[in-house]
Amino acid sequence: MKIKSILVKSIAVAAMSVTGLVVANNAGSNTAQAAIVQNDASVVTVNYVSNNSISVYNNYENPVATGQILASNTSWKVIKTAYDSKGHKWYDLGKNQWVRAKYVTIGYHAAATQTQTTAQASTQAPAQSQTQNTQTASNTSASSYTSNASGSEASAKAWIANRESGGSYSASNGQYVGKYQLSASYLNGDYSAANQERVADNYVKSRYGSWSAAKSFWQANGWY
Repeated sequence: MKIKSILVKSIAVAAMSVTGLVVANNAGSNTAQAAIVQNDASVVTVNYVSNNSISVYNNYENPVATGQILASNTSWKVIKTAYDSKGHKWYDLGKNQWVRAKYVTIGYHAAATQTQTTAQASTQAPAQSQTQNTQTASNTSASSYTSNASGSEASAKAWIANRESGGSYSASNGQYVGKYQLSASYLNGDYSAANQERVADNYVKSRYGSWSAAKSFWQANGWY
């Protein structure tokens, strides 16, 4: 009886891994519970939706919109895959920034190949949130770049850089690198100061619209 019981439990565990849901026997009835499962995607691309963007949520179990949105046809790096208690699939784009899997497709797609940035990251640094993977079709970047941020925008940008890295282009924190602590995947192998500035500007423009808005978000959340 004991051997049979262990075998049944082993089979049940294997089945849970396949379905991506944890099933618990509660008072004689099986109840699906939210669970993080093996990640099944490295990058996803936002599908076209009615308002041309999708919302980002703070978690998959009791999701609340963060106020951030991801534009249609942008690609993002995936850190985790999970299912909520209703069986809905979610992807974590880093720093607990979750999107419903039904609104994205796995991989890069033609419409997102020009200037896109992938998301990031696992759970740390500032933009631990993700964004389009600003990279050129040739995966190379120009050797120089001049930011157009000035006045209050330049001030907000410098404020964020100071909080993230102390203003150092060589700072690193796990997979986050540089002055703005961008996910290494965003930079596509080019850690030059010019590329860090360019990618940071593109990231903030895409996600917040301005450095001032990004600073306000950072002050409220501790990351941007």
